Amino acid sequence: MLIVIKCYSIVTSNGVAQFNMNIEKITISDNAASRIQEITSKGDEKGKKLRISVDSGGCSGFQYRYDFIDQEKSEDIIFEKNNVAVVIDPISIEFIKGSEVDYVETLGFSSFEIKNPNSGSRCGCGNSFSI
Repeated sequence: MLIVIKCYSIVTSNGVAQFNMNIEKITISDNAASRIQEITSKGDEKGKKLRISVDSGGCSGFQYRYDFIDQEKSEDIIFEKNNVAVVIDPISIEFIKGSEVDYVETLGFSSFEIKNPNSGSRCGCGNSFSI
């Protein structure tokens, strides 16, 4: 059984879901929620959820990865805003806890952006960071 948590996480121990009130939540900006809703309301991404993960690599050591998925895993942590879901795995949450997921549009650029209080520095593209 999957439990959706709006501002807490799930820690699975021996198959039992438990609330962990010590993990900081991930917030989703209105812009990000709007863009996720727009993307997941049509085409190939219809009905999917945004998965954010942290991978090693990039010019600063770690990089964010964004995927739209059909099904989350039982250990995933799910945050919701305005009927859209952002899914994060338990390992990645440690790198981005307390962050805000935003969507930024400028004259020649638009993308999801993680405003991460845990990162020491980030590269010019904004998708790679160090801790």
